[in-house]
Amino acid sequence: MKLKREKQEGSESTEGAKGKMTLSLALVALISAFGSSFQYGYNVSVINSPAPYMQDFYNRTYLDRTGVPMDSSFQTLLWSLTVSMFPLGGLFGSLMVWPLVNNCGRKGTLLINNLFSIGAAILMGTSELAKTFEVIILSRVIMGVFAGLASNVVPMFLGEMSPKNLRGAIGVVPQLFITIGILAAQILGLNSILGNAKGWPVLLGLTGIPSLIQLLTLPFFPESPRYLLIQKGNEEQARRALQRLRGWEDVDDEIEEMYQEDRSEKEEGQFSVLSLCTFRGLRWQLISIIVMMMGQQLSGVNAVFYYADRIFESAGVDSSSIQYVTVSIGAINVVMTLLAVFIVESLGRRILLLAGFVLCSASCAVLTLALNLQSTISWMSYLSIACVIIYIIGHAIGPSPIPAVMITEMFLQSSRPAAFMVGGSVHWLSNFTVGLLFLYMEAGLGPYSFLIFCAICLSTMIYIFFIVPETKNKTFMEINRIMAKRNKVEIQEDKELKDSFPLGKQEEKETLSSTEM
Repeated sequence: MKLKREKQEGSESTEGAKGKMTLSLALVALISAFGSSFQYGYNVSVINSPAPYMQDFYNRTYLDRTGVPMDSSFQTLLWSLTVSMFPLGGLFGSLMVWPLVNNCGRKGTLLINNLFSIGAAILMGTSELAKTFEVIILSRVIMGVFAGLASNVVPMFLGEMSPKNLRGAIGVVPQLFITIGILAAQILGLNSILGNAKGWPVLLGLTGIPSLIQLLTLPFFPESPRYLLIQKGNEEQARRALQRLRGWEDVDDEIEEMYQEDRSEKEEGQFSVLSLCTFRGLRWQLISIIVMMMGQQLSGVNAVFYYADRIFESAGVDSSSIQYVTVSIGAINVVMTLLAVFIVESLGRRILLLAGFVLCSASCAVLTLALNLQSTISWMSYLSIACVIIYIIGHAIGPSPIPAVMITEMFLQSSRPAAFMVGGSVHWLSNFTVGLLFLYMEAGLGPYSFLIFCAICLSTMIYIFFIVPETKNKTFMEINRIMAKRNKVEIQEDKELKDSFPLGKQEEKETLSSTEM
């Protein structure tokens, strides 16, 4: 016991050094995010610019086959399928998260996932040569499956690899690369680059390059240490992975913390989605991720981007310059998400979520007013532009990046894959719902549609304020204890800790945990 006490006291003096950003950790974060998250963003935005040329290709191909022009309603249906198959594929991808990450590991799932992207890129890039538009629609489903897996597995993988004091910053990196992917698609989609009649197949096919790079480089980096130890029972591999990621030999504290987490979960075993939904000990965590993921997508972010072109046009921006304005909005999105990377560990998750939803809610309310009055008051169109920019800033610092970080932090190893599967499914279903209903909302309510988004932002903010705890700089077990009190359950590990630690040290740990709340 004395030796254990000395080891713990010695480790406390090196706590600050353990949280450093090593080259291995930085590289695995960049490769994972570039090879997977980047493409999610890229494929969200890539078909916007070349849409007229792609629709013309659909029409020409149909004419060559049948000898008659395509009916306009049929063309609208085909284009709607091209757009909507991506989020539908995302839902299918989310449903594959639980079995894949548990059987193939986090890194293994990302490597398998690259095959979807490379296959879809080849199909889309050669679609014009093959004179078939059906493969584009099929490829959009495949890319959706890729994005559904990537949007869940990358945050899980990086969250499990990161030290607790860098977990938030590294957890925001996937969202940063999503915004960079959107911006890259907007820039490459300019008419003067690839957004034209000859360049669009290349624009669609480029999505395979990041996957190829990830497929060639990620195998040289370690698997998630938590997966190796808790799920595979291989302490030696987990220790080697941690030593490489942390940049030094002494990783005993983290190994011990993983064993504590493993002991606390022994009774429950691996959670399926059904057992997760019925388990009382995770009730508030589950409700919280559903609320945050719904709030993220139903807050109107896609609607604001949809309206942006019209808002800038009404302010007098020349129609030929609109695409450059869209690029500038994409750049603001990237810069603000980058800012979130640097401030999430100092300000905390709750502050960014609350501030983000407040900004989004206020922007939607004022935007409703400005859009209604811009035909009578000339300067209202400039207020509309300001609202769009403020909304994007608000969404980029909190609602976009933080929910995925919170899923990683609010669940332990046995329940995390099922939690990401639920969160991802809610994300893509909400995305699909907004895409399906917004045109009808806009036709029926006009600018008043944004009042609905305002109410959703406000409701989500109130829920977060009262229910969601701050998780900054806490271990997974410390967060689990906080949520256990809200769920009114006792953690199995707490009893075992009394046998594992000296009494004085145990009291100190409990005091520390309660003061952090």
